[in-house]
Amino acid sequence: MSPVLDTASIPPRDREEVVRHAVWESVVAVDIDHRPAAEDLSVRIGLGTVGPLRICSARATAVTIRRTERLAREDEEPAVFLGLQVSGTSLVAQNGRECVLGPGEFAVYESIAPYTLLFDEGVDHHFLRFPRAALALPDRLLRDTSSTTLGPDNPLARLAFTYFSELAASDELHRAGVHADAVVEPSVELLRAVLTSQHGNTGLAKGPLEATLSLRITRYIRAHLADPDLSAARIAAAHGISVRHLYAVLSAAGISLGDWIRTHRLAECRRELAGPNGRRRTIAATGRRWGFVNPTHFSKVFKGAYGLSPRAWRDQNHPRPSG
Repeated sequence: MSPVLDTASIPPRDREEVVRHAVWESVVAVDIDHRPAAEDLSVRIGLGTVGPLRICSARATAVTIRRTERLAREDEEPAVFLGLQVSGTSLVAQNGRECVLGPGEFAVYESIAPYTLLFDEGVDHHFLRFPRAALALPDRLLRDTSSTTLGPDNPLARLAFTYFSELAASDELHRAGVHADAVVEPSVELLRAVLTSQHGNTGLAKGPLEATLSLRITRYIRAHLADPDLSAARIAAAHGISVRHLYAVLSAAGISLGDWIRTHRLAECRRELAGPNGRRRTIAATGRRWGFVNPTHFSKVFKGAYGLSPRAWRDQNHPRPSG
């Protein structure tokens, strides 16, 4: 993964704040206690995304990272982190347990509970962030498997370490498109398999997975609303189900796929036209950006939904200067 932050090019006095800002904005809010003095502090971070998964690869001097109770309480999007140890050792502590990771080992921990990560020898680590709801695992299972060393003695964990290390390092997959979309569901399922097998009861995973399928489908659609090729077939494939099953799941949740997509695309157009950059694009370009390729059709459905044409709505929020 190509570095997006390297403190070698940053004045020593600014390094701690630049690192903190990058981590808070791109990964998670944590307290970061760097061991070396500012002039000796060294951090190289690469960031990437694969669908809803966020990836951070880091090499750094010794550091302690803490997710405090206050920060955990303020979590807006609960997540499960997967920490892969590339070289050296580190310690993960959460839920009253501690585990030491060596090369080829990993652990999981949750954003909704305090945790501590100790990197006394420096950092050589991949961090992968999964939306907690996407894993659809029981609370107890996640608590029981957090801060547990997962490594070569578990064949699934051994496979997962290799897979997730490759995923973290692959710049080609850290882009929107069919290849990135194709690995999201297998990645989620592999981590689910590791955690349920480690817990010793794979049956715990089956109910929650199906129960949250409609939630995961709608989250996926929201993330891809702007994609012109968003279709029932693509949505179904991304979740490993048939198109028929997709419609059945959504129908049970009271959702009509076409209406749901159109409603949320219109809402994005409405938000964008009323926003501070509402006049930076033409009306037609805004519609195209959210999947409405025909300007006349866009204007018609927008007025049908909101009682105003897109132009009238924009002018109402951004009146032109008089004179």
